[in-house]
Amino acid sequence: MNPADPAQAPLIHPTALIHPGARLGAGVRVGPYAVIEGPAEIGDGCVIQAHAVITGWVRMGVENTIGYGAIVGADPQDYAFNPATESWVVLGDHNRIREYSTLHRGTGEGTETRVGSHCFLMTGAHVGHNAQVADRVVIANNVLLAGHVHIERGVFLGGGSVFHQFVHVGRQAIIQGNGAISKNVPPFLIAAKLNGIVGINVVGLRRSGMDAAQRQEVKDAFKLLYKSGLNTAQALAAAKERAWGEAGRDFFEFVAGSKKRGICDFMNLRAGAGRAEEAAE
Repeated sequence: MNPADPAQAPLIHPTALIHPGARLGAGVRVGPYAVIEGPAEIGDGCVIQAHAVITGWVRMGVENTIGYGAIVGADPQDYAFNPATESWVVLGDHNRIREYSTLHRGTGEGTETRVGSHCFLMTGAHVGHNAQVADRVVIANNVLLAGHVHIERGVFLGGGSVFHQFVHVGRQAIIQGNGAISKNVPPFLIAAKLNGIVGINVVGLRRSGMDAAQRQEVKDAFKLLYKSGLNTAQALAAAKERAWGEAGRDFFEFVAGSKKRGICDFMNLRAGAGRAEEAAE
């Protein structure tokens, strides 16, 4: 794209306020009463809808949509934060940030809050300072991510769920709506309520292209960790005695790396929730 070409130049509504230090790529569209401060960098083909605010310290790739009234790049909610700090919100490509979502910049000098590519943040989602959201993540309405939360690729966060600072959610996990998570969620699983695991995200694994053998390996890993009667340390020791493919290795490496925060517990004694993964099969 060539921004010098009038057909590809940014299309800016006359009521929008654009700082001269902001950099807009080719074909960017900015709606009524939107605000873009410098030194924001907006990639080609992005759409900034009416009343959205890009508060300066933002870099975004191509073809992102920032919804009505969303705020991207605001100062972190940290009592000790110095507004003179140079820190950023960084977005990849092809993200949809819906109306009234908020994404706060990093709290330390040179740090970033990062959202990958092909993510969908629904209305009212909040991404706190220094959070790291990988590619193809769906964050439903009114989800709250505290500072330094790490969400891996392909995760779905159900509406109204909330996440304590420094929580880590493994790839292709799903959190049910209104969940409250203050421990790590291992990859491929379903979490619910307060730090509860209810089963395996079988539907998500199928949609991701995992074949039957790979899904069986996830199921075997899940049973060893949560259904064998072993504690976490014993399950990790037992896992080392077996040969695993990529999925199993990722699963147990995640668990082994969760010593500080710990992992969510299995809800097998709560109204039969522990049979969720068999029912999904």
